[in-house]
Amino acid sequence: MAMTDLIAQGLAGGWNVTDAATLTENQTLEADVVVIGTGAGGGTTAEILARTGLSVIMIEEGRLYHQKDFKMDELTSYASLYQEGLSRVTRDGAIAILQGRCVGGSTTVNWTSSFNTPDATLNFWADRFGLDELRPASLQPWFDDRKQRHNIAPWEVPPNANNDTLRRGCEQLGWSWHVIPRNVKGCWNLGYCGMGCPTNAKQGALTTTVPGALDHKAELIYGLRADRLVMTQDRISHLEATPLQADSVTPSAHKVQIRARHFVVAASALGSPALLLRSDIPDPYQRVGKRTFLHPVNATVAEMPERVDPFHGAPQSIYSDEFNFSQGVDGPAGFKLEVPPLHPSMASGILPGHGDIMNENLGKLPWLQSMLALIRDGFHADSPGGVVSLRDDGSPVLDYPVTDYLWQGLRQAYLRMAEAQFAAGAKQVRLVHMDSSWYRNWSEAEAAIKAIPMELHRARLFTAHQMGGCGMGANPRNSVVNGLGQHHQVSNLSVHDASIFPTSIGANPQMSVYTLSARNSTQLASRLTA
Repeated sequence: MAMTDLIAQGLAGGWNVTDAATLTENQTLEADVVVIGTGAGGGTTAEILARTGLSVIMIEEGRLYHQKDFKMDELTSYASLYQEGLSRVTRDGAIAILQGRCVGGSTTVNWTSSFNTPDATLNFWADRFGLDELRPASLQPWFDDRKQRHNIAPWEVPPNANNDTLRRGCEQLGWSWHVIPRNVKGCWNLGYCGMGCPTNAKQGALTTTVPGALDHKAELIYGLRADRLVMTQDRISHLEATPLQADSVTPSAHKVQIRARHFVVAASALGSPALLLRSDIPDPYQRVGKRTFLHPVNATVAEMPERVDPFHGAPQSIYSDEFNFSQGVDGPAGFKLEVPPLHPSMASGILPGHGDIMNENLGKLPWLQSMLALIRDGFHADSPGGVVSLRDDGSPVLDYPVTDYLWQGLRQAYLRMAEAQFAAGAKQVRLVHMDSSWYRNWSEAEAAIKAIPMELHRARLFTAHQMGGCGMGANPRNSVVNGLGQHHQVSNLSVHDASIFPTSIGANPQMSVYTLSARNSTQLASRLTA
C-alpha cells in the first residue's frame, strides 16, 4: 500500500518552514498573527486564520518529526517526542506527566481517543463560570465540524484483546461500555500510536491543520522557544524567542523577535501559563497558573489465561463512563475507565518491582492486561487543582496536591478496575502500587485494596492530560480569559488550548481543544479581517 508523506511532499513543494537551529544571525519578523504552539489548539488556529488570508507565523519549541522518523521504537521516540524526554513529573515527583514536544504537540503522540466534552461538564461551566455560550447545543455544530476535519468516528475494527477485557468485564457486571471514537484514516491497527504514526493514519495536527495552514502561506519555525511577550502600554508589541540547537535543548546565541497584530498562545496547560508568567502579563487577580488539572490516573494489571499482546492493535477502543458522573457532577470524584497499551519499555517503568521481580513480571507481558481510570478533578471544593510556577531557568513546574477527596476516588477506581478484570476471567490482578502483590480472586483483592495505603510514591500515578492554568470565565476575578479565549486584560492576546478549561473535563481532551479553538479562531478571524 503506497503512502504519501504529506510533510515531505509539502517541504519539497516549497512550504515556508525553518529549522531555527540553522539560523546564523538575529531575526526580526512580522505577521498579522503569531501562534505559539502547534498542537490541537495551535494547529487549528493557524489553519483557520491562514485560510482567511491573514499572515500567520507558527512557532514550535519541539522539532519537526514526520513519517520517516516514526520507527515504532520506544527508546528514540520517548526521548525526542515528549517533554523532558518523557521524564516530566509534578514538583514532588509523584505524578508522571506524558506530554508531547514536537510539531503537532500531544496530538502526534496520543492514542487517538476523541470525545466530545461531556454535557455535564459544559453545563457545569455555564452554571459555575458564566459560560452560557458553551452549553452543549451551542457547541454541537463545532464538534461536528471538527469530526469531519479530523476524520473522527467510533472505531469499527473489533477491539484488541486488551480493550475487549474491559468490554467483557463491563458486560459481566452490568456496567455501560461504548466504543471509542478515533481520529484516524486508513489505520493499520499497529498499536504504536504513542511513538508517532508511521503510516500517517493518525489525523492529528501534524497531518491535518499544520499542513493546511502551510498550504495557505503560513510560516512554521520549529526548534524555537518562546521566551516572553513584550508589552507596550496595554498591548503586546512583540514576542522574544530563542532558537534551540539541533539537540532541541541547547539555546543558540541568536535571538528572534516577531512583531504581530495579535498573539495566540497555544503552548499547553503548563507551557501557556509559564509564558504568561515569564512575560509579566497583567494578572490583577493572580489567576495565571492556578487551577491546573490533570485527570490523575491510576492503573491495575491482570494476568489473563489467554494471550493479550497488549502492545498490538488500536491502543484505546473501549471505555466505560459507568462511574464518571454517576454521583453527580460535583459529588465524590468520578472516573472514566479506559485501557492503556503496554509496550515493553513503558511497562517496565510502570510495573512496580525491579531485578528478578521485574524480569518475572515482564516475562508475562504477552498475557498482561491493564486498565486505567481518569479521575475527574476540579468539580469539587476539595479538588482545587495545582499551581504552575517557574523554575529558575523559566521552565514550568506543577505543584499538584493529591487531596483526600482525590485519594477516595483513586481507591474506588482501583476497586472497580480489579473487579472488572476478575469478572473478565483474570487469573490474578495487581495494582500499579508499590505495596500491592498479585491477588488471586476478587474477594482477596477487595480486602487488600480497602486497606492499602493511599500515599504519594506508593500509588503510582500518571497523566497524559493537562488542563487549566489560564481558565476561562465571564468574571476576570476568577478567570484569565473569556469564553472566546480572549485575555481579560490584554486586547491582542488570546489563549487557544486546554489551559482555558475551568475544570478537567472527564474525557480525553483533544476533541475539546480542537472544537473550542475552531470556534474561537473563527471569531478571531472575523475580528481581525473586519
